Amino acid sequence: MSVLEYNRRAWDKAVERGSEWTIPVGPEVIAAARRGEWSIVLTPTKPVPRAWFPASLAGCDVLCLAGGGGQQGPTLAAAGARVTVFDNSPAQLAQDQLVAEREGLEIRTVQGDMADLSVFADASFDLIVHPCSNLFVPDVRPVWREAYRVLRPDGELLAGFTNPALYLFDMQLHDHGVLQVRHKLPYSDLTHLRPEELRRYQDDLQPMEYSHTLDDQIGGQLDAGFVLVGFYEDTWAGMALAEYMPCYLATRARKP
Repeated sequence: MSVLEYNRRAWDKAVERGSEWTIPVGPEVIAAARRGEWSIVLTPTKPVPRAWFPASLAGCDVLCLAGGGGQQGPTLAAAGARVTVFDNSPAQLAQDQLVAEREGLEIRTVQGDMADLSVFADASFDLIVHPCSNLFVPDVRPVWREAYRVLRPDGELLAGFTNPALYLFDMQLHDHGVLQVRHKLPYSDLTHLRPEELRRYQDDLQPMEYSHTLDDQIGGQLDAGFVLVGFYEDTWAGMALAEYMPCYLATRARKP
């Protein structure tokens, strides 16, 4: 089974388990967005600055890239955008469809691989919203190239991703508050976990993760043709490493 297929099943399972990244927004969020009161996240906690968005989303073609789960897409649609949600997981896309039907929103959902956007023509979108999700693909550079291709000139990519330093540590110990360096970067669950650990992950249908170098995350955007015009860091309370450094990054990149 390919990583793409495995992670599709894993995220379908995450919806069944009620992961916080799979829970659709409630009616109160949609009502507020329709009044112009809204925010979304690319990273775990920090809202994306409103200055990163157009003054009005009315008529703006937005792609939520690997952004299923009924959260960002419905919020942006209620704020006036024409939204397409693209995700590998049918169950995640179903969460966006659920909110769309419940709230009378028009949202297009498309299943596929974030590194292959061939279903979309060149210059299809004004804005791409890409929350922390490229840790689930082995190579991030094709994601940036495809994002660049499907954006219109002056279009922007808003992306969140994991600080690769997080993957230095033994994650089982990290979950118990212990920081012990174990892994050489770049990291992959498939090659860095012990065989018994990998079996436990796969038996429990945990998504397979990869770290990506900053050369690939940020340099890859620049090499694709983007110009970086915004940046911030974020953390996540409860993570041991968060006591010492930010564990998440977000970029705003423009297609000239």
